[in-house]
Amino acid sequence: MQERQWITARRSELDALAEELAKHLQEVQAERDEPAIAERVLNRLAEQARADAGAVAPLSAKVAGRAVLLIPHRSDAADEGALPGDPGSPT
Repeated sequence: MQERQWITARRSELDALAEELAKHLQEVQAERDEPAIAERVLNRLAEQARADAGAVAPLSAKVAGRAVLLIPHRSDAADEGALPGDPGSPT
């Protein structure tokens, strides 16, 4: 009879452990999926940024015989030298 009680108690312990492990496995799988989703989102954003960068090329035209950009290049360094010259002034 004592063996039967031991078997029942051990089985109960193993059932509780299996339940705990299943819960932990589910949490790990959910956490593992998050970086994969984030990677896909970043790849899509990078592709979209590359496509947008290619679509926004500066346009050039001729003004008074000189080639000028209709949409000037943008830069972080905004100083006076980056500004276009006065079209009326002699060069």
